[in-house]
Amino acid sequence: MRNHATSPVFDVAVIGAGPTGLTLAIDLVRRGVRVLLAERGTDLFAGSRGKGIQSRTLEVLDDLGLASRFLAAGGPYPPNRRWTAGTPGEEFRMVEEREATESEPYGGTLMLPQWRTARLLRERLVELGGEVSYGHELTGLEQDAEGVTLRFAERTGTVRARYAVGADGARGAVRRLLGIGMTGGTVDPRPVLVADVRLSRGTLPRTHWHVFPGADGGFAALCPLAGTEDFQFVAAFPEGTTVATDPEAVRAALAARTHLAPERVTAVTWSSAFTARAALADRFQDGRVLLAGDAAHVHSPAGGQGLNTSIQDAYNLGWKLGAVLAGAPRALLATYEEERRAVAAGMLDLSTRVHRGETRRGEETRQLGLHYRASTLSDHTLAAGAPLHAGDRAPDGRAGGDRLFDLYRGPHWTLLAIGTERTPEAGAAPVVPGLPAHVRTRALPSCAPYGRGLFLIRPDGYVAWTGTDPGGAARWLDRHLGAAAHASPAAA
Repeated sequence: MRNHATSPVFDVAVIGAGPTGLTLAIDLVRRGVRVLLAERGTDLFAGSRGKGIQSRTLEVLDDLGLASRFLAAGGPYPPNRRWTAGTPGEEFRMVEEREATESEPYGGTLMLPQWRTARLLRERLVELGGEVSYGHELTGLEQDAEGVTLRFAERTGTVRARYAVGADGARGAVRRLLGIGMTGGTVDPRPVLVADVRLSRGTLPRTHWHVFPGADGGFAALCPLAGTEDFQFVAAFPEGTTVATDPEAVRAALAARTHLAPERVTAVTWSSAFTARAALADRFQDGRVLLAGDAAHVHSPAGGQGLNTSIQDAYNLGWKLGAVLAGAPRALLATYEEERRAVAAGMLDLSTRVHRGETRRGEETRQLGLHYRASTLSDHTLAAGAPLHAGDRAPDGRAGGDRLFDLYRGPHWTLLAIGTERTPEAGAAPVVPGLPAHVRTRALPSCAPYGRGLFLIRPDGYVAWTGTDPGGAARWLDRHLGAAAHASPAAA
């Protein structure tokens, strides 16, 4: 880590280099923002914990230039196999399969251990010129009208940044130092052990996610982790149990709940214990400091929502911080909490319902239906009945030879003129009075998910404005971005 006592002030200090912090750093660095990404550990997280990558998150990764790497590294969820007294039984699916379509190019949930997600994100960050600063534990934080001062345990000096983001998890320092509480409660009082284990060859087929129901209502499961030699072992214990997580305790727990002998476990590479809770930070912003990911919401892992919601927090926040740093009104940052706190609350409810068996993993868990229609940033002026509304996710598709996600990829804004009489020949760039030069424009023939009209697409792939008057897009940008509307973002 550089000597921050004498280095220039950072634009943004991101505390915590999990998937949330890494995603935010990637999005900021590609905008030319000076970022400090500080991690208290000596390396990235080593466990499989959040192993499900949902369809919407894959779209985010597509924009960040990472989707193909994730698809190559991971794989689909296998069907489940229920075991009874050492005998394999019925097959079923805990995660519904879904075929990709033109408008939804990433159909099903991708399995990828969290440690590999983090390493792929770090790889992209380094490619863009960023870095992770390890071994830096935050101990103090003060802010003033110009920025934030941060102190780290191993330093006598301080670090200055214009803004700071706490992406350091549910027990992280940023929320605690801000004095922001969390409101929520226990989802399930039974403690759960989760561990990454390696089994001797031939012990269990890797074609299934093996489930072992318990006589006391508990359960155990062994899920082969795509792209690795390991299985994720999960076991529930009776309420009040103190769960040990050392390798021998993991072997004993596995042997007690399955037909496998403890010596079949040749390695335990990571283990942890938790009790499922659902809680939401009382606020996501305090002045120049914001919270994202598990620092803002804790949840049951059921349904694979937490890591995905966290990455999308960062994706929502990145372009807004970039815009404010470029001259947009600071009020734009208030829309981060306005949009993401509602999404997080819905995620906590969904994860709790999946955990309790009240709903299945299905369409909701893919997160493609999440929207910001009620946001102050969403301005819909098309006639009633239009298939796409301001605040909706901008679907993929092909029109006039163009793939829409290819047009959107990067930190820029996009204005589409679809099937309108005002625009020139399809494929040309329509001339829109007052529109900043860096906003990419495209005229396209009719495209079913969009209908007809003008669509201003935000950098995070949501529709900001719809209408028929080309000047409406320029007015939207001036109203919400101010001077930043005419500032060019860095190239991806």
